[in-house]
Amino acid sequence: MKANRYGYLLIAWIACLSTYGQSEDPRYFANARLIPDESYCDEPYIVTTQDGNWVCTMTTGPKGESGEGQHIAATISTDQGKTWSDLIDVEPSSKLKSSWAVPLITPGGRIYAFYNYNGDQIHELNGEKLPVDTLLGWYVYKFSDDGGRTWSDKRYRLPMPIAEVDRVNDWGGAVQLFWGVDKPMIHKGDAFFAFTRMGEYIHGQGEGWLYRSDNILTESDPDKIRWKLLPNGGRGIRNDAFGSTQEEHNVVALSNDDMFCVYRTTRGYPGTAYSRDRGRTWSEPEYATYEPGGRKIQSPRACVMVWKTEDERYLLWFHNTTLQLRSRGRWRQDKALPVTGRDLVWLSAGVEKGGHLVWSQPELISYTTDGRGISYPDMIETDDRFYFSATNKRDARVISVERDVVEDMWRQGQLNEAAKRGLVLHRVGRLTGEIDMPDLPNLSQNGGFTIDLRLKLKTLEPGQILLDSRDPQGQGILLQSSEHNKLQFIINDGENSIDWTTDNDVLSPDQWHHLTIIVDGGPKMITGLVDGQLCDGEDDPNRYSGQSRFLDQSFDRPIEDVTGGPLLQVAPSMDGDIGDLRIYDRYLRTSEAIGNAQSYDRNLNQP
Repeated sequence: MKANRYGYLLIAWIACLSTYGQSEDPRYFANARLIPDESYCDEPYIVTTQDGNWVCTMTTGPKGESGEGQHIAATISTDQGKTWSDLIDVEPSSKLKSSWAVPLITPGGRIYAFYNYNGDQIHELNGEKLPVDTLLGWYVYKFSDDGGRTWSDKRYRLPMPIAEVDRVNDWGGAVQLFWGVDKPMIHKGDAFFAFTRMGEYIHGQGEGWLYRSDNILTESDPDKIRWKLLPNGGRGIRNDAFGSTQEEHNVVALSNDDMFCVYRTTRGYPGTAYSRDRGRTWSEPEYATYEPGGRKIQSPRACVMVWKTEDERYLLWFHNTTLQLRSRGRWRQDKALPVTGRDLVWLSAGVEKGGHLVWSQPELISYTTDGRGISYPDMIETDDRFYFSATNKRDARVISVERDVVEDMWRQGQLNEAAKRGLVLHRVGRLTGEIDMPDLPNLSQNGGFTIDLRLKLKTLEPGQILLDSRDPQGQGILLQSSEHNKLQFIINDGENSIDWTTDNDVLSPDQWHHLTIIVDGGPKMITGLVDGQLCDGEDDPNRYSGQSRFLDQSFDRPIEDVTGGPLLQVAPSMDGDIGDLRIYDRYLRTSEAIGNAQSYDRNLNQP
């Protein structure tokens, strides 16, 4: 009886998700193009052949991660991921697991796949069975000369001389612990790819290393391929101050002989390092920042990936939160939290300046609301869009992002026009009193809206009301000043409410500021910008990110209509001014909000 009751609850919950779901939102991961797998799937990485086909290699298997039968497979698409071939074994399923493949395609068309292989059949440690036996063994590769349709019978082993990180591991170096997520790159005639070696089973004392080959792109005999391990000196890319978990290193080439490396930590911020000599030596890793010495980029213990585009610019995939992974199903304890730290995927666009990468304000490009995070991405670039393959460890999919969305990130500093599409209310000049409140889209039906205004508070006393559309039952929106020199925004549908605040200390008294509040009914998220700067909570120890989530599962029923009464009160109890007000019946992208802020005189003190 209990099982049946739980079954009915599960069916009802799934129906709720479909009813209040994201059926038309291209950012919703379940809407992305599906890549076939056996049940579990990881690292779905894609190379493009000379005839335009996509060849995707992956780690897959009939059970969960590191389960029996895990192996490397490939699949081919001739139509940019719309359809795929049946799976092709790169390494057949057997008792010897193969895992974590990264592919390289040479100018001649040969495809290599590099991956872990438990060739020594290591399944125990100190007489106890290993829960995970896929992060150790041999580093091997196979190749295909026919566009991924068949793969070499022979596997070739990469040399991995013993380093200090191996000698201190649980086997004293007799077994090596490692894996890679870095898709190989070609730079000045050489091939490079990074990987992580560990000094402690399962995930401990990680550091980054690189393989370099100076002849793999031209040598047809795999036995004659030359390999060199970098960096020099016997120690990998690591900063002891970042803790034990320093993993999933990946690299891109900059100008000259420079390289950039990024990797995950458990400190809430990715680690980064630079090499000025093609990987031989590396700088002491620092936390990733949007610009040298600037705000830290936030991401949990999840794969942070960097790519170089065809026109030598850069893209960064991350999660914009310091929240570490959480057990699924705990949303009832804290209604504002997402289910995991990987639910939201953000992208920043970077350029090289003075030997360093400088990153744009980020955009949300994909999300889930079902408790399965998105990770282990690859990027494919075409004329009209960027594609990102990724996985939630069950499904692998191809996310499509229009090129204009990405290009706007690169040109954020030049955007100076206010968005017009979806504008349902626009009042200019200093405002006060009451105005007609436009109907806001229903948030349970994937709707969203944006509030955009200029404001000046003479004092920062908490409790001053700037905007208020609440009816007698409390339904509506409320914007008010709050402690720590910030603003608080509340939405209420008459039964449920959620609030969002700006970052601390973003306001100054008697100064004009620009504020954009974005309520996005797809990911069920409220975000905002002050003076063109996305609030991310980076300086607030009590917040894990700059967004508030109102996931349907957090409430007895989803948040729906938050329009409130027919009138919007403007500055009813505010010591200061509202300068201009725009309301949109859709969410604005980060870049659009920046354009709104920059459409005014850069000196925000001018009326």
